Amino acid sequence: MNRTQVELWEAGLRQALDVVDHALEDRFGDLLPRRPNRPRRHATANPRYDGLFTVDSKFSMGLLSQSGPGYVIDVRLAAIGHPTAAQREAILEEAERALRAALPESFPGRRLEVVREGPILRVTGDLSLEG
Repeated sequence: MNRTQVELWEAGLRQALDVVDHALEDRFGDLLPRRPNRPRRHATANPRYDGLFTVDSKFSMGLLSQSGPGYVIDVRLAAIGHPTAAQREAILEEAERALRAALPESFPGRRLEVVREGPILRVTGDLSLEG
């Protein structure tokens, strides 16, 4: 396994997740007040560290998932208070839509899927490191 290939894969996924973060901030950025220690949107060089949302991923072997190995997408709010169930659902729907649109841009020609398993979003499909 070549480290450069891993870095390229992770950079492509990070690019897609940043698109999701921006889409969530555009639509729901004022939904709840940010925590006092959380900078406003665009205050840092990385969208993971500012604004209301943090969108990240973790690889999962998928042992308990029907969709197998993939990346679990973690959407967190840096908010005071909690969204309602309807708001939480709308956030997940927007994250899913934005991720489906962003993956082909980050990984042209690669067959990747966004699978929703209850409140969990997963990226599955061609996870190979080959070009």
